[in-house]
Amino acid sequence: MKITSSIFLFLLFIVFIAVPPAVLQYTGNTSLMAAGFWTTFAFMSGVTFLIVLVMLLVGNRNQEHLTPAFLGGTTFKLLAFLIFIFVFLRKNPGNKGLFLGDFLYIYLLNTAFEVYILLRNLRHEKLR
Repeated sequence: MKITSSIFLFLLFIVFIAVPPAVLQYTGNTSLMAAGFWTTFAFMSGVTFLIVLVMLLVGNRNQEHLTPAFLGGTTFKLLAFLIFIFVFLRKNPGNKGLFLGDFLYIYLLNTAFEVYILLRNLRHEKLR
């Protein structure tokens, strides 16, 4: 899979998962969104984009280094998100349960997309 098509799929995916919260905000049902939702969304989407981009670049250069890059990227992403959660909740003491729900919505979907792109890339390499 080419990197440009993966980037396009990522941008399409980000728009897709941003639609439900945008509809909630547009209709005034912000009770399901934590304060600073869009900050969390932007940070997590940016980190996921960087991890996917680095892994695709590593996979294009040397397929043997893809697994360590995936594990390192996943570890970095998890640590970055944990630090973000700590700092964000320290500065914005609000409804922690609501923040957790919003966080899991973004995190799980971004992780599923990351795994999908990498599996699609690996499958594509095996067909050659």
